[in-house]
Amino acid sequence: MKMRNIAIIAHVDHGKTTLVNALLANSGAFRANEEIVDRVMDSNPQERERGITILAKTTSIMYKDTKINIVDTPGHADFGGEVERIMHMVDGCLLLVDAFEGTMPQTRFVLKNALENHIKPIVVINKIDRPNADPKKAVDEVLDLFIELGAPDDLLEFPVVYTSALNGTSSYSSEPETQKKGMDPVFETILKEIPEPICDPSAPFQMQPALLDYNEFVGRIGVGTVRGGSVKVGETVTDVRIDGSTKDFKVMKLYTFQGLKRVEVDHIETGDICAIAGYPDLNVGDTICSPTSIRPLPPLRIDEPTLQMEFGTNSSPLRGQDGKFVTARVIEDRLYQEVQRDVSLRYKRIPNTETWTVSGRGELHLSVLIETMRREGYELEVSKPHVIIKEIDGVKCEPYEDLQIDVPSEYVGDIMDTLGNRGGQMSDMIENNGQTRLIYVIPSRGLLGFVNNFLTLTKGYGIINHTFREYRPVYGHAVGERPLGVLVSVDKGPATPYSIEKVEEHGTMFISPGTICYEGMIVGEHRYPVDLAVNVTAAKPQTNVRSSTKDQTVVLKSPRKMTLEACLDYINSDELVEITPTAFRMRKKILSTPERKKFDAKRKAEAENNK
Repeated sequence: MKMRNIAIIAHVDHGKTTLVNALLANSGAFRANEEIVDRVMDSNPQERERGITILAKTTSIMYKDTKINIVDTPGHADFGGEVERIMHMVDGCLLLVDAFEGTMPQTRFVLKNALENHIKPIVVINKIDRPNADPKKAVDEVLDLFIELGAPDDLLEFPVVYTSALNGTSSYSSEPETQKKGMDPVFETILKEIPEPICDPSAPFQMQPALLDYNEFVGRIGVGTVRGGSVKVGETVTDVRIDGSTKDFKVMKLYTFQGLKRVEVDHIETGDICAIAGYPDLNVGDTICSPTSIRPLPPLRIDEPTLQMEFGTNSSPLRGQDGKFVTARVIEDRLYQEVQRDVSLRYKRIPNTETWTVSGRGELHLSVLIETMRREGYELEVSKPHVIIKEIDGVKCEPYEDLQIDVPSEYVGDIMDTLGNRGGQMSDMIENNGQTRLIYVIPSRGLLGFVNNFLTLTKGYGIINHTFREYRPVYGHAVGERPLGVLVSVDKGPATPYSIEKVEEHGTMFISPGTICYEGMIVGEHRYPVDLAVNVTAAKPQTNVRSSTKDQTVVLKSPRKMTLEACLDYINSDELVEITPTAFRMRKKILSTPERKKFDAKRKAEAENNK
């Protein structure tokens, strides 16, 4: 069977998953009476809600007499490690670029990975029907990016296809009126430009898992391309670990991809992308090969975590009222399951506690895990994220990121002031038609808590993108702590309109009447840089003078709505976010008001002495 293996790579939200939808629909992968769901590859509920791809997914399409395996890759920087490894599974890629936005930070990142792995790109200019789209300018930007990244001369004459994935149309011309229903130009360009898999059917079996999945019944499942020979269920193969050690195991299950389905098969041919199960300790970068011919492939680079936070069992007074899973044992089991499929995630239990240090690639990476656990019925509490400091050649170093911001020009001054205070160094500033693009290099910890602030500063009109750059010596100043204090509850019970009305003059509330509060819970933001203990549960005293229905006439301001990411961004190092299936609450680590005041006074005295 003829075969092509390709990946779809792009900046987040440029339409990768929508394009896969259009390709599947055009290839006849759906039955005539089957309802086609928008972004069908984003099967995870969070992927559908957030509009991003979190996990790479493989599908296959039969076009004419060729099987085309397509890997839909994540576009967000936190999941960039998967993109790098997928490049070892494929022989070509579709580089998708938005006709209006042009090349973006993540476009550069994914193209750099493709070129480093000698993967031939086909450029697809998407959203050609978007108002103010400029496909020719987008192609010029892509060419500039190829040259800037040092692409070889033969790749500078890259093929270009123009599409509107949402409408399911495509053409070879940049003129929108030439668009026709169907994706034949994309398919024909793939067959013409992308080489067949480089592999030897007569050689002994050899494959390298680039992705992992996990199943309670068969354990870890390795997904990769068969580089040599073939394999059958029940055969004995050898796993060559990255450290050189070997382990023989029997192939328990084999899967291939047909349309949207992962199909169990009894054997796999050379060049196909497959999933293999049978060895519980299988890892990304291992080589699975015939016991008679042990030839390890070059190891794959796995992105190291750059951010960590503490996960703990819920210790608040409301513990156990919402969740099904609240004990340390079940939380640890769940973290173990997660690291079986996510190689960029690490966890380690802190001795003699019910707390774990969990490390990942970024705030989104960790918040997706927290949100998944919350939906599954877990209760836990998590700390403020902090970056992982590494020692390189005896020097303490921290992660730095490339940051690109697009904002209306009127907000540029505020943004520059804020980023300057967070250790950002501007490398470029481009103004065009009242919009300004700012390019910065900034310590990762300078971005902690920045997104919420950014949305406020730009009134929601700003666009922010950032990708990991490198480790550099630690920036000397403290950055990333919230400048304002918080309003902290001193009592337990439901919040009352009477109390909230008195407290809201001190700042902005996060809660509404009826919210169950407890001592140490954060109920609002103080307008000054100090915390304030407040009572939000007191009822209005009843007398024979005032009506007991007076509460009904109280007019309160709308509380600030806090999402999970907003809470993680907001808290300081002495605070936690309590997470349950129905709510997340911010709280102080020390709940008792007198004990917290003693601790704060002691910490302040120590800081004065150290000056």
